[in-house]
Amino acid sequence: MNELLKDLTWRGIVYQQTDEEGIEKTLSNEKISLYCGVDPTADSMHIGHLLPFLTLRRFQLSGHRPIVLVGGATGLIGDPSGKKEERKLQTLETVQSNVSCLQKQLQQIFDFEGENGAIMVNNYDWAGSMDIVTFLRDFGKHVGINYMLAKDTISSRLDTGISFTEFTYTILQAMDFFHLYENHQCRMQIGGSDQWGNITTGLELIRKMKPEGAKPAFGLTIPLVTKADGTKFGKTESGAIWLDPEKTSPYEFYQFWINTADADVVKYLKFFTFLTKEEIEALEVSVQAEPHLRKAQKALAEAMTRMIHGQDSLDQAIRISEALFSGNVKTLTAAEIKQGFKDVPSFDASAEELGLVDLLVNAKISPSKRQAREDITNGAVSINGERVTDPAYVLSVKDRIENQFTIVRRGKKKYTLIKY
Repeated sequence: MNELLKDLTWRGIVYQQTDEEGIEKTLSNEKISLYCGVDPTADSMHIGHLLPFLTLRRFQLSGHRPIVLVGGATGLIGDPSGKKEERKLQTLETVQSNVSCLQKQLQQIFDFEGENGAIMVNNYDWAGSMDIVTFLRDFGKHVGINYMLAKDTISSRLDTGISFTEFTYTILQAMDFFHLYENHQCRMQIGGSDQWGNITTGLELIRKMKPEGAKPAFGLTIPLVTKADGTKFGKTESGAIWLDPEKTSPYEFYQFWINTADADVVKYLKFFTFLTKEEIEALEVSVQAEPHLRKAQKALAEAMTRMIHGQDSLDQAIRISEALFSGNVKTLTAAEIKQGFKDVPSFDASAEELGLVDLLVNAKISPSKRQAREDITNGAVSINGERVTDPAYVLSVKDRIENQFTIVRRGKKKYTLIKY
């Protein structure tokens, strides 16, 4: 078997292939161009978008040329795949802004220089100005209604309703494949398993429109990522894990991966990281033999945070994690505190000096002044990581980190962020 396909198969990344024998033969004998796309439905991708693009990156590392498509046109229409109801249409301005944001994120994953440097495209460039007659005559004529109705993405919506707009989405994506086949010699589309219907429609369009004797095109899909406990991958109590550091901080991003369950961590190492087979198998042994060390989770969290946010952000995420674990929070900067204490209770203070007992009650850290005094004298209260046992203690400017925050801890884990 071709070495790339062998690696993808070992990692569990290959789900469906339109022509297994043809793909094997082509990849063994040629360096091809292939593409993967994403619609700009938001101004950031989340980790649920990553696997197809990381798979595309594996093709690039094996010498093939990736074409990275952000759908400025298809994003205006809405993909019915996996949706039970119509998407809300977004304005052209919003979609174009989202395109720019997603392109910047994708530039972090691919190499755009060299012989097989990646190509970034936007389907609005060729579909945005197309008139309706051209669309119907040149493309719609080649896609039968019965063929489209047989697609799961469309048939599943017939009972609840689907507009003509979303009904034609699969033709628009097929046009993308044909355009890239014609103009960039693109031979393959890859995507999540929910994109199988759209990919095969593109292949059908190419089959009908390509000149006789032209090279064949292929499709390959990747399994949707699942968690062993049945909960949805990429979701937490606070929502999706975004690639945008303003939406999900590098610390939160790091924490998501490091909290991966033992039952999932080896699969995620195979899916998402570029660690070798030997490195992953060694970590798999560690999961079984010494799970308390969490070596696999650390390797996963470090690899993913470094890839998406860079080494500096990874170092910062590790520093925050270690400070919170040890309680030595006074070593953190104000910026790091904003990340690490984003979801803890907070209290806005304005006075130059604050009696500790009053602060504990006003910030709802202790339920009463009597309990506050007991907590302090019992050594249960820390200010910026240092235990305070004097009930008469008064907080002043010296207890502020960069004059912005004071971190109060009651017991082992109950943190409250005092903001000034």
